[in-house]
Order: sequence, then C-alpha cells, then structure tokens
Amino acid sequence: MGMTTPAEKYRIVTWVALIVTFVMSSSAFYASEFHDFVVSDTKFEAPVSWMKMKPSSSMRKAQFAVSRDGITDKGEIVFFYFGPGGAGGTKANVQRWYRQFKEPESQLEAQSEKITVGAHSVTLVKASGTFLSGSPLGPKTAKAGYALLGAILEAPKGHIFIKFTGPLDLVIDTEKEFKEMVEKAKISR
Repeated sequence: MGMTTPAEKYRIVTWVALIVTFVMSSSAFYASEFHDFVVSDTKFEAPVSWMKMKPSSSMRKAQFAVSRDGITDKGEIVFFYFGPGGAGGTKANVQRWYRQFKEPESQLEAQSEKITVGAHSVTLVKASGTFLSGSPLGPKTAKAGYALLGAILEAPKGHIFIKFTGPLDLVIDTEKEFKEMVEKAKISR
C-alpha cells in the first residue's frame, strides 16, 4: 500500500465527518423515551416501554399494553374521554371501578386520593382483588390477584379517565411510571 496524499486524507476526513453528522442528526439516534399523545386537549407522555395499541373500541381514545419479565399476563392502560359531563362524575366512576372486582367494596383493598396537576384536580384510585374482566354488558372472566390503578383528570372540556388493570405485581411495578405520566400531563385551560 502506498502513502496517502493530503488530498486523499482530506476526502476521507470529509466523508467521515459527513457520516458522523448524518448519524448524529438521525431521529433514530435520538429515540424518544416517551410516546407523546393527546386526549381531548390534554397532552400525555407514556414511557416507550408501554406498547401503544390500536384502541379496541371507539370509547377508548388511547390504549397501551404493559409487560415485565417474569410476569406472564400483560396489563392494559386505557384512556377514555366522553366530553363535558360524559360518563358521570368522579365519585360515580370511582364506585364503578370498585364494582369491577368480585369482592364487595367493604372487603376490597381500595383507596383513592386527590392531587393537583397544574390547576386541575385529579383523583387517583387503587384497588386489588379478583378483577372481573370483560366489556360492561358482556360476560366476565374472574382474574384473581389483579389490581386497578386509575386516574380521573378533571379537565375543562370534560373528565379524562385513565384505567390500568393487570396482575398485582405488574401494577405495583409500574405505579411510579403511571403516576409520573399523570403528574406531567399538560392540561389546557
């Protein structure tokens, strides 16, 4: 092999610089850590570890599947929006979520708390027991050892309902991500 001339060195350095610039500016190089999406007029950021799914019904505005190593069943996170006054108030929906468990509310491991996101009230809901999976009017499948983590955002254009159901260990493992997503929501005024 012969010696490299200054002109050849310049060409090599130029090509390397162009390739590095292309790779560094590529969107694949800077992959986002979040799925950005909007429900009504509220912007959310869901972790990319949540698999974005096509909503399985027109009532669902966004839907994700969640899984973790060592946990067989997947969890499901669903976003509902029905417009102003749609689907009833916060208390009615919390009660409806509790009734999705086999155990009576008095025996259910359940709690709710109010937080504020921006200037808006949010009710966080937790429950665990035997979840009755299925559509509201269809047959139900009892799933023991399941949990529900929910959030009701009281947005100006109507409440946004977020419901996460899955195996208890999965819900516990994902709770921090869920709460962070809710707390970082950008609710329009």
